[in-house]
Amino acid sequence: MEQYNVTGMSCAACSSRVEKAVSHVPGVTSCSVSLLTNSMGVEGTASEADIIAAVEEAGYGASVKGSAGQKVSPSEAAEALADHETPVLKKRLIASVGFLLVLMYFSMGHMMWGWPIPAWFEDNHIAMGLLQLLLAGIVMVINQKFFISGFKSLWHKAPNMDTLVALGSMASFVWSVYVLFAMTRAQVDGNMDAVMDYMMDFYFESAAMILTLITVGKMLEARSKGKTTDALKSLMKLAPKTAVVIRSGQETTVPIEQVRKGDIFVVRPGENIPVDGIVLEGSSAVNESALTGESIPVDKAAGDTVSAATVNQSGFIRCEATHVGEDTTLSQIIKMVSDAAATKAPIAKIADKVSGIFVPAVIAIAVITTLVWLIAGQTFGYALARGISVLVISCPCALGLATPVAIMVGNGMGAKHGILFKTAVSLEETGRVQIVALDKTGTITSGQPEVTDILPAEGFTEKELLTLALSLEKKSEHPLARAVLKKAEALSLTAADAEDFQALPGNGLSGKVNGETLTGGNMKFISSRVMVPASLRKKAEDLAEQGKTPLLFARGNQLAGIIAVADVIKEDSPRAVKELQNMGIRVVMLTGDNEKTANAIGRQAGVDQVIAGVLPDGKESVIRSLKEKGKVAMVGDGINDAPALTRADIGIAIGAGTDIAIDAADVVLMKSRLSDVPAAIRLSRATLRNIHENLFWAFFYNIIGIPLAAGVWIPIFGWTLNPMFGAAAMSLSSFCVVTNALRLNLFKIHDASKDKKIKQMVSINTENPYNENKNEKENQTMVKITVNVEGMMCPHCEAHVNEAVKAAFQAEDVVSSHEKKTTVFTVPERVDEDKIREVIKNAGYEVTGITQE
Repeated sequence: MEQYNVTGMSCAACSSRVEKAVSHVPGVTSCSVSLLTNSMGVEGTASEADIIAAVEEAGYGASVKGSAGQKVSPSEAAEALADHETPVLKKRLIASVGFLLVLMYFSMGHMMWGWPIPAWFEDNHIAMGLLQLLLAGIVMVINQKFFISGFKSLWHKAPNMDTLVALGSMASFVWSVYVLFAMTRAQVDGNMDAVMDYMMDFYFESAAMILTLITVGKMLEARSKGKTTDALKSLMKLAPKTAVVIRSGQETTVPIEQVRKGDIFVVRPGENIPVDGIVLEGSSAVNESALTGESIPVDKAAGDTVSAATVNQSGFIRCEATHVGEDTTLSQIIKMVSDAAATKAPIAKIADKVSGIFVPAVIAIAVITTLVWLIAGQTFGYALARGISVLVISCPCALGLATPVAIMVGNGMGAKHGILFKTAVSLEETGRVQIVALDKTGTITSGQPEVTDILPAEGFTEKELLTLALSLEKKSEHPLARAVLKKAEALSLTAADAEDFQALPGNGLSGKVNGETLTGGNMKFISSRVMVPASLRKKAEDLAEQGKTPLLFARGNQLAGIIAVADVIKEDSPRAVKELQNMGIRVVMLTGDNEKTANAIGRQAGVDQVIAGVLPDGKESVIRSLKEKGKVAMVGDGINDAPALTRADIGIAIGAGTDIAIDAADVVLMKSRLSDVPAAIRLSRATLRNIHENLFWAFFYNIIGIPLAAGVWIPIFGWTLNPMFGAAAMSLSSFCVVTNALRLNLFKIHDASKDKKIKQMVSINTENPYNENKNEKENQTMVKITVNVEGMMCPHCEAHVNEAVKAAFQAEDVVSSHEKKTTVFTVPERVDEDKIREVIKNAGYEVTGITQE
């Protein structure tokens, strides 16, 4: 998306006009104009010159904000968002009020309450009229922007809010000038009664008051609009300005723009990390709250990644720059937030359609109102006052701001809490999801195997069992071995290296320490070496039922005990699932793991449905099936989740996941917490509710105000509306809408106490929808191949075999089970069995049998 700055817009009618003009440019596929940020996002092949020309032809100005070939620094972007409008409006307002007060003193203070005036003006009504004309004219010159913008847009046949204000003020002024000339005639004729009557028909104060009150509203609106971008501006302020890099062996401080990928930079305690990088030397605790909102510092050592704008709190570190400029995590976050502000939510189209015809309709109503009162026998001054009231009370601004201000504040609130909505559409639609599909590994679970249970046999302690296991596992490269090493490291255990180490595929490990043979592995392998008591056999079976992998260890001919390893669920996962269910959302877990492990994790997390044995393309098929039941959000973190994230109505990526998953998603959770999923939905619902409130008040205000201004209720209740009060009401309407949107800043996105079910929880067939999406395959003649495989010990082994088979044979529906010791897949035709054996062997396992049918 290419973004432009647009100048000259004053209301929703303006943004609608610009959007329509640019959309008609050949090559433009989509265009979205934001009145809030005075920006425009354009997609397509049209040239910049053609787009700018279309905007100028519509009566506005445009310039390129940033494109692929033009990099905008955070300081430049922050400057673009700075509130330049409020200071100008403040000066205009002060000057206007000064002259208006003098005008009101003469026009109302003297005439209504008898306030004293200079002797020169006593009974000199024409002099009084001339003074009011001069003072009103000065106020009109001060606020000439209304007239320039209003009549310019009228000339281009696209009247806007400024047109209404300009017409109302100009009509009051022109009528008053006419009355002044009529007064001179009456005085020449000696008709002093007529002169006094004409004094009552002056509307000079209305002409000036309308402009001043609208300026008050504009200034309040500008100040409030400035606050809606505070979140984005605070992100931009985080961007470091300089970096200390190593150049020619010396530390040199350079502007951040001069840092290049591959540069070596150093960061001392208390300093901000300038760009994304990887730690080469040193260790430290880094405060990443600026990006993730997580206040607890994260320990960093050699090999760990660091991000720009985070704070080095303790140690000295030396790093290599991996992402600089617009590629840093901070810059990507800023881009996501600003892009979301530049896009338009679907609900905004309602206001856009109304705004496009609103101003011409109001002008027509004002003309009709004036004519009707004239026909009814009222004076021209009275009829004109009703028409002017209609013009100045109508407010398309409130309609135009109702959606974008809420979107901006909601998006800023999300960014503040580490929840990034890429577009306004994703912010609106997230709150409407009915089904949430969760990937297991890395989303519900931590994605890192951990030791969950240590069960020493009789005669051994937990420490002795772990030390024995450490001697063997420290030489193994298996994922489960890393879990044992991590546990031993946490307990500060050390162990001697095993001699004569052997890895026995499908069985386990063996080695010698101090002349004694140590063995470790699965139940079948260890029970063939030593006697395993029935009680420990039962515990091993229970652990397997819980989705854990029991590893047995022995020393000599004596069993040492069992260490259970599993990919444990995150601490907040059950709570997050429960919150989603309380919001009326059905929660489904998708995983490629075997059914027993998946069901165990599903029970712990409390999900409504578990779909196991699903490959990446299978996940996409499941999402397609679930979408037939309702609006679906997919939550994942891996490359294999990208197709499903794209297929879902809303894709939500865990921030610690891969770049591919993040690119494919609509929402990014920077904290990598599952509890941020219900928080994102909660924030979306609150934002949508706020938009509905804004639109209601905008429509309600105009529906009530226009008939009142037109004098519809005068014959019935005697209700009338002075043009000045109409202008005051108009000036406050937009301010109220923006202020209502700012209330979102007080919303507590993690407070589940007020959650409501938006709909009854959707009903989903409890059968695996993955099996319901095979109709196309069933129409083909497929060969089902069952391979008996020795050596698989855990879900990680299963995944390894699955990847090898799929890559070698482009196989479909590859499902491995370390418990059944089988790998089952389908292919269009029979496969050479020697090739199958070779592929499985190269993966580190043995084939004991093959069946093709």
